[in-house]
Amino acid sequence: NGYLRLSFAVGILGFIFALIFGHGNFWVAIYGARILLIQFPIIFAIGYVFDRKDVLKIGKVLVWLALPMALLIAMQFYSPQSAWVNKGTSTEAEGAGFGATADYFRPPGTFSFTNGVTLFFSLLTPFVVYFWLHAKKINKLVLIAATLGLIASIPLSISRGLFFQIIITLIFALLIISKNPKFFSRIALAGIGIVILFTFLSGESFFKTATDAFTERFEVANEGEGGLVKGVLIDRFLGGMGKALVNSLDNSLFGMGIGMGTNVGAILLSGSLVFLVDEGEWGRLIGELGPLLGLAIILMRLLLTFKMARAAYSQLSTGNILPWLLLSATIIPLAQGQWAQPTSLGFSVLAGGLLMASLKEDNSDKVNSQTHREAKLHAHHTYS
Repeated sequence: NGYLRLSFAVGILGFIFALIFGHGNFWVAIYGARILLIQFPIIFAIGYVFDRKDVLKIGKVLVWLALPMALLIAMQFYSPQSAWVNKGTSTEAEGAGFGATADYFRPPGTFSFTNGVTLFFSLLTPFVVYFWLHAKKINKLVLIAATLGLIASIPLSISRGLFFQIIITLIFALLIISKNPKFFSRIALAGIGIVILFTFLSGESFFKTATDAFTERFEVANEGEGGLVKGVLIDRFLGGMGKALVNSLDNSLFGMGIGMGTNVGAILLSGSLVFLVDEGEWGRLIGELGPLLGLAIILMRLLLTFKMARAAYSQLSTGNILPWLLLSATIIPLAQGQWAQPTSLGFSVLAGGLLMASLKEDNSDKVNSQTHREAKLHAHHTYS
């Protein structure tokens, strides 16, 4: 399709331009090009191979993992950085926690960095909401345990990004009522259940300690960034776009070289972990590839996100709410997620692929409706 043609073309041209006009390092260029040549196409591979039933199987796995992951980050949160549970891949003495707040560090869970916890629970949230609205499709006790883990993960992760992502998913859930009023009672009951679970956790001392640390992180970060709306919503999204477009005027037409904005590229080129291009995703793309190729990839990602959003919304009228809920956790990573970071890239690809697959009916349904589809196809050719 057009997306893959553009992705391959830019990946190959970016690799060539990096060697001729950019940083000139073969391995850095290969590492950067793999995003467009291998990872991005996997979105379409998942969407082609999987169907809605496969997506729900993945969702059930995430639900089963929710409580163990929450328990792990709780252990990491309350343990010193020297404890075995906080040991990272580095041979240095410090642990894998990041950004101390009120003497507590943001835990990485099973991932190499704290953003993995945010991305994991962000992708889990649509499935938790979906299964609350379709409770017969999963074990109720497992769902309750997963919901407890999800609620506990908000303060334990000390992540504003996770907090906002859960709010976004809940807003998407409320919008379902506008197209399917029959879900009103289910959403209301699910909301009551979540309030009860939150009240239960609020009475526990371990939860209050984590909540205090999260609140302090929230207030300090917002003050440092100029407030909630300006610092978090405007500067992080619209500001990143504007900065990328302004910087494109100062960059070379061919960019500084694909892969230079990644952590691996920074270490191979400079010997230290620094941002050689731009910390923001759109700024990185334009800095690495130049204004023409960089903007082409940005527009491609925005167009794909828009088309997925339109397709997911159209499914609401058919009663298939899964794509719409998954869209809530996909729209930002797909449009502006930091693909230079492997964990963020992986979750973006997985979420995008699952969303694409959830738009399809089950393979078993396809077999059962073969005759019906053939009749529709015949009618289409007759009247077109």
